[in-house]
Amino acid sequence: MIELPEAQKKATNLSLNAKVLEAARDLGLNLSQTVDLLLAQEVRRLSVARWVAEHRGTVDDYNRRIDERGLWNADVRKMSGQI
Repeated sequence: MIELPEAQKKATNLSLNAKVLEAARDLGLNLSQTVDLLLAQEVRRLSVARWVAEHRGTVDDYNRRIDERGLWNADVRKMSGQI
């Protein structure tokens, strides 16, 4: 998973829906903290999606190989519910 360590804050300008902004302020939301948290979540989500797309072929090849040959240690693995 992508790591997003704490870092220095940087001022930026955002254009937000005026009604949503007003409601958020009325609710006492910390806008910087909320946007920072939600943006970090979206960056992680998109990074994972990009990784999956970039490695789809490799994952498919691996899964196909396991389907064809089985797991290398299948003979020593315990079946669920057996001792």
